[in-house]
Amino acid sequence: MIIVTARLAFANQQARDAAVEASIPMQAATRREEPGCVMYCFAPDPAVPTEIQVYELWTDAPSLEKHFTHENYFQMASALQGVEGFLDSVNRLWLADDRGTVYDDAGKLRVDALA
Repeated sequence: MIIVTARLAFANQQARDAAVEASIPMQAATRREEPGCVMYCFAPDPAVPTEIQVYELWTDAPSLEKHFTHENYFQMASALQGVEGFLDSVNRLWLADDRGTVYDDAGKLRVDALA
């Protein structure tokens, strides 16, 4: 699995909220139209009123690579950069394997999955 995370910063909460609103159609389209997209979420940070937290989960590298040439990606970039008050973005790319559920059937943390 490939995980993309990001923090998008805005000058104020109104700009942040406008960016979230503008991103909704592209979030839905990416989830619906792009093979390999498991999760794609641009959400307001509940603790920092001027930031969006981004979380993407992709099944494989070819799917993510195609995303970066897809119209949804270009529309998202344009929408976010078009919001007055957009300051910057810090992003990371992670490669991970699926270790199963966080908790076992008894509701206990599966520490064994962390080894």
